[in-house]
Amino acid sequence: MSLDGKVAIVTGASRGIGEFIARRFAADGAAVAVSARTVEEGDHPFPGSVASTVKTINEAGGTAIGIAADLAKQEDRSRLVQTTERELGPVDILVNNAAITYFEPVDDFTEGHYRLMFEVQVRAPFELAQLVLPGMRERKSGWILNISSGAARHPQGPPFMVLGRGGTVYGMCKAALERFTTGLASEVYGDNIAVNALSPSGLVATPGVVHHGLNRNVPEDRLEPVEVMAEASYALCTGDPAKLTGRVTYAKPILDELGIPVVTA
Repeated sequence: MSLDGKVAIVTGASRGIGEFIARRFAADGAAVAVSARTVEEGDHPFPGSVASTVKTINEAGGTAIGIAADLAKQEDRSRLVQTTERELGPVDILVNNAAITYFEPVDDFTEGHYRLMFEVQVRAPFELAQLVLPGMRERKSGWILNISSGAARHPQGPPFMVLGRGGTVYGMCKAALERFTTGLASEVYGDNIAVNALSPSGLVATPGVVHHGLNRNVPEDRLEPVEVMAEASYALCTGDPAKLTGRVTYAKPILDELGIPVVTA
């Protein structure tokens, strides 16, 4: 299916995985609402911004608008959907990619960090889905994609491998997101709406991953080009909702299953 004429919201699209998903969707004709907190270059220590992603898409002949949103705030979630619908039209695709992460051990984890992570990574996807679902149900068409992580999987042991990276709360958030995915998929199946969760097959060296040092000592064959995630996201958001829904999957395996090659830069 082509995305020509479709409207998509991609959160956390100022850089990394979200940026490439937004660009991939726009390249196939979707009008994309690019959302993140970082509006202009220099607003964040990492390179990338809403303005840069929108500029790249528009200069390539696509259609995109930038909507600054802090998804920890309920009013920003509502404004994101309302602005998209007013400027671009009814939302056909929602990609919940935005995240804020603190890698701290449980005994040192602050209440503020805990609440913020769940607000952005669990509550925001839940509420954004609530906001776009009425229109999708009415049109009997829609795709919701939640970007997850291998961190959702349970550590194997004993003996347990000592990671020392404080990823327990991050894993909790992603596990909750995956259970939300399958539950919602079952609820909206009859309305021809697909809901899936997608994780990288390996480690994508996004600016955040590099900042936290998560790519240190990672073998080259465990690194995954960001284009693989973008293409897998495209596949899940153009597939038949009657067949490709309720999946908690990984980028490379789903592309292999569907017979889709990926060309990386």
